[in-house]
Amino acid sequence: NTEELQKALERYKDIKILSKVKEANIVHFTAFRPFFISLPFTKPKNTKFVLTIHDLIPLIYLNHYPAGIKGTFSFFINKLLIKLYVDEIITISETSKKDICRFLGVKPEIVNVIYIAPKKAIQKLKTGKWIDEIKKKYSLPDKFILYDHGLNYNKNLKTLIEASNIIKFPVVAIDEDTKNINKLDLNHPELSHLKGVDFSDVYKLGYVSDEDLNKLFNLATVCIQPSFYEGFGMPPLEAMTVGCPVICSKTQALVEVCEDACLYFNPYNVDDLVEKIKIIISDNKIRNEYIKKGFEQVKKYSWDKNAKETLDVYEKA
Repeated sequence: NTEELQKALERYKDIKILSKVKEANIVHFTAFRPFFISLPFTKPKNTKFVLTIHDLIPLIYLNHYPAGIKGTFSFFINKLLIKLYVDEIITISETSKKDICRFLGVKPEIVNVIYIAPKKAIQKLKTGKWIDEIKKKYSLPDKFILYDHGLNYNKNLKTLIEASNIIKFPVVAIDEDTKNINKLDLNHPELSHLKGVDFSDVYKLGYVSDEDLNKLFNLATVCIQPSFYEGFGMPPLEAMTVGCPVICSKTQALVEVCEDACLYFNPYNVDDLVEKIKIIISDNKIRNEYIKKGFEQVKKYSWDKNAKETLDVYEKA
């Protein structure tokens, strides 16, 4: 209603951070949610605004990420604020850049693609007692598919589970929502795609520490990212870092990030994924080929490069 809207506008007029940075040359907003006001309604004089937008996936699948009246209005305001105040935008892939220009109506010249990189905690481990320890801690099978992506519609977990059930090769899933799947309301538009999916044979670990995540990547037989759509694709790069072969859906950002360093499948075809899993777990020559390519591909991404290119954007602004 009008009263609630007015209160929301008042909250954003005086964002506390701006009262502390009136003398700043640049303010960098590092998060953007299209259906929630993500920028202030004022801009200090002689200050430049830089905004990071990772992706706009909710705008691509509106049926699964319903905005509602408030969300639709907030998106309209966000577009206006970006046009009024934002000097430079940073995003994480050429795929996301195209979406940003299309949905937000901004000029390509102000959208800068700066790739992110795996966490430094992710690294190749030597064989050791950690293997038995991590298996015991999470009651893991000897061989498994690692899935580290969540339940959102675009992640396409349904296809992965269906394929794993056909081939009888277990999935180990890392996130709290998957762990609590039986407690979630699958009638919600963002979860309705999971109705009827058999999670009974999925190892649902929930949140794990970076140390354990690294061990899981090192231990996994294969890492699979079955997404319909992504803005980037970090898990494949993390898997490549430790020498775990990767299977990805053949979709825009994943092809952009992984190039020829992983085995691709059609995300709408369960049988295609089954065949690719069979190849990667049974053909050692192909498996080792993709491991080798992965080691080379991940070298293209680093946080040092990210930092340098971010500073270049600050200079440009």
